Amino acid sequence: MGNDAGGRPAKASGTYRIGGDLQVDRLGYGAMQLTGPGVWGDPKDPAEAVRVLRRAYELGVTFIDTADSYGPFVSELLIREALHPYADDLVIATKVGLTRSGPGDWRPVGRPEYLRQQCELSLRHLGLDAIALYQLHRIDPQVPLADQLGELALLRQEGKIRHIGLSEVTVEQIEAAREIVPIASVQNLYNLADRSAEAVLEHCERNDLAFIPWFPIATGNLAKPGGPLDAISTEHGATPAQLALAWLLRRSPVVLPIPGTSSVAHLEENVAAAEVRLTDDEYEALARAA
Repeated sequence: MGNDAGGRPAKASGTYRIGGDLQVDRLGYGAMQLTGPGVWGDPKDPAEAVRVLRRAYELGVTFIDTADSYGPFVSELLIREALHPYADDLVIATKVGLTRSGPGDWRPVGRPEYLRQQCELSLRHLGLDAIALYQLHRIDPQVPLADQLGELALLRQEGKIRHIGLSEVTVEQIEAAREIVPIASVQNLYNLADRSAEAVLEHCERNDLAFIPWFPIATGNLAKPGGPLDAISTEHGATPAQLALAWLLRRSPVVLPIPGTSSVAHLEENVAAAEVRLTDDEYEALARAA
């Protein structure tokens, strides 16, 4: 597979316009793994984390997804260190609504004053005047949805965020949210091995909402040697991880996979998936194999 667009293979994934006007290359990068164990604290090798982020853009990635809770704030600060001032075509998306009390601990907090505080902090940590895509990381069941999304709508009116997204939601929750504020994206768990969010993806297709699958290669489970994709990958000349990402890109034009890694070598392998072209038979065979 040769590099596309002068060494920027991510460009081969095609483009999508989030919210109808925010153009990104479809194969993005998820920045959750640029932290310490349990998504807590600083990474073991901060210099490598910076190299990963810079290399991602060099490879054509123009969509980077993070969250204030990654670290917390460690991921956002690394993104600023590596990439600020940002290129005109680079879109940084972040999330709000999960608070942290230690490694591996995540708790939803959707009080309006908390969401506003975190937005102001993310703007400062990322070095942005406005956040292109601001996603509610989880709906807080203790706070009325209208209060949570109403605050994000106010932030949007104030020019502090451009588009609003949701994460880990049902079709019914998407529709309830859209009655309050325009929704541009949905981020749910989805990969070749776990398609439990199929109905949500189909809803996003029908309504032209970006669908951002997290854990797009199931944290490496699909990429293990001898796994369900091994035979097809050998025949195709691509790694199982690349096939899993290529399958997602083929699944729907609204899908924006965001594979994450803390290694430049793994990043380069993941981004090369944008150049893998599956035949109809291969696409169906992968779906059956997983």
